[in-house]
Amino acid sequence: MFTDIQKRLAEREPKPLGKQRYFSVLLPIIMVAGVPNLLYEVRSQHISQPGETSFPGGAVEAGETYEAAAIRETMEELNLPFDRIHILGEMDYIVSDQVVIRSFVAELKDVQLEDIVCNEEVEEVFAIPLDYLLTHKPTYYTVSTKLEHPENFPYELIPGGEKYDWKSGHQAIAFYHLENHQLWGYTAGLTARFIELLKLENPIE
Repeated sequence: MFTDIQKRLAEREPKPLGKQRYFSVLLPIIMVAGVPNLLYEVRSQHISQPGETSFPGGAVEAGETYEAAAIRETMEELNLPFDRIHILGEMDYIVSDQVVIRSFVAELKDVQLEDIVCNEEVEEVFAIPLDYLLTHKPTYYTVSTKLEHPENFPYELIPGGEKYDWKSGHQAIAFYHLENHQLWGYTAGLTARFIELLKLENPIE
């Protein structure tokens, strides 16, 4: 029996508990006037979260790796060929009760910002120099979440009953204050984490 248990555990990849949906995004670095920039999208008005700033990305399809999903979505949204996307590595990822979002950093090779023709999911693209992000920190605002229990919640089955000490959740949400665009939430959080990782090493040349 124990051998069977060990074999079954060895054959699977550990995952977060719950019924999360799985997404993958790409943090594209593009050269603009000889300077490295992070590329962002503004989501079009006829898809979910219209007008939001995001990185290229989307849901991971059945049988697809996270990295492959990030590349595929970037190819589709920015109309780029496969050989223009050079993956530099995987960054940290986001896990919540609802989603798992893994993120990859990539160089857009021989791509000019003004030549990008987006698909119908993207209203526009814009770029922010890495030098700007390295010298301008985001502002964090903390929000709290409160548990609400249904009327039939079985308080009698837990120690303390209705007086049980439930822990409320707190989340710090990042905002970058830009002149012409909004940058906040998961996209701002991934941006901030990427910049933190750059600061741990020698300056990018």
